[in-house]
Amino acid sequence: MTKPRPDPASEVPEFPVTRPDSRPFDPDETYARLRAHSAVSPVRCPAGMDAWLVSRYEDIRSVLTDPRLSSRGAGSMHMLPFYDGRDPSPGSMIQLDGKEHARLRRLLIGEFTMRRMEALRPSVQRITDRHIDAMLAGSSADLVRDFALPIPSLVICELLGVPYDDHGAFQRDSEVLIGFDADEATRDAATRRLEGYLGELITRRLAEPQDDLLSRLILRGKATDRPPTVPELATLGVLLLVAGHESTANMIALSALVLMADQERTAALRAAPDTIGAAVEELLRYLSVIQFGLLRYATEDVTVGATAVAAGSWLVAAIPSGNRDEAVFTAPDTIDLRRPPRTHLAFGFGPHQCIGQQLARIELQVALTTLLRRVPGLRLAEPLAESAFKHNDIVFGLRSLPVVW
Repeated sequence: MTKPRPDPASEVPEFPVTRPDSRPFDPDETYARLRAHSAVSPVRCPAGMDAWLVSRYEDIRSVLTDPRLSSRGAGSMHMLPFYDGRDPSPGSMIQLDGKEHARLRRLLIGEFTMRRMEALRPSVQRITDRHIDAMLAGSSADLVRDFALPIPSLVICELLGVPYDDHGAFQRDSEVLIGFDADEATRDAATRRLEGYLGELITRRLAEPQDDLLSRLILRGKATDRPPTVPELATLGVLLLVAGHESTANMIALSALVLMADQERTAALRAAPDTIGAAVEELLRYLSVIQFGLLRYATEDVTVGATAVAAGSWLVAAIPSGNRDEAVFTAPDTIDLRRPPRTHLAFGFGPHQCIGQQLARIELQVALTTLLRRVPGLRLAEPLAESAFKHNDIVFGLRSLPVVW
């Protein structure tokens, strides 16, 4: 596909990426202005294409459920300077549409039911307690390195059947893939390493199945009229491995930072641990870690809001903006851990809604309640203003979070 190039003389505004210095958890203030004046606005993306930025909650939901809007550019590809609109790789489920997407999602859906995920809660608790035990052996820690990152990494490794001893290598490649700083060659090399690693593991599972998700995917695929190939399974495995720990790890760290920033809020949650479910939903809405939205491609002429969008156009469903829409959420820029439940967009919406969302919820609930209960004196070791935020990654988060107690 030819990458549409903008007219240098046009005055299309740049894609909004700047967070307010005084409110680091808030998205770019441009979104509020766009929501007030136009549901759909033109922007120029770092990838070089012009796109329609969809900023209102209801319109975002419409975009994410419209079969005429392809997900081929999923993964916030509009933020990559060298993205050329290439066709997705076989097995790249988040970039596939229609029957091809449904074929792969059907293989996975039974693995991520509420019942299966709840059955993992004791394992998540065991992993969480072990890491807090290690932290409490000292008097300070990096909450990202020592807590937020290893918990979901261990959980997804155990679920997939991936040896956790290899986590250092795949973590380095994961960081390349979720960031926008690496050049194309570096990203391609990281992808090849991860797919090669998972491909070798899947080949071993073909010969000797075990009690893990990869083995069950293979067996379930054999029962279909079109079993997935090893490259397809490897690409799908990379998606599960990377997405299965990156988003949740960043949510755990950011959520802990939000709680530490307000001791009254923390005390209220510690005193009423049964409210953790609602608190996690509010944190997911408020933080919206998929910070640059979801890219879609119009395969036909469509209308979004009152705007006619021509076939061949790109659109960005601005998840952080939708989750701060004043028409849907009262005082949306205020975090209220007792806010009445309302469907947020943190996990996307429609046929591509995050398949692992129930596992993420359980990991967040367990990690945060256990942290509050077992480390009541937890506090920042450095001022909030010095926190190392990830401003140029697909997933908003923290590179480190020094804490003491």
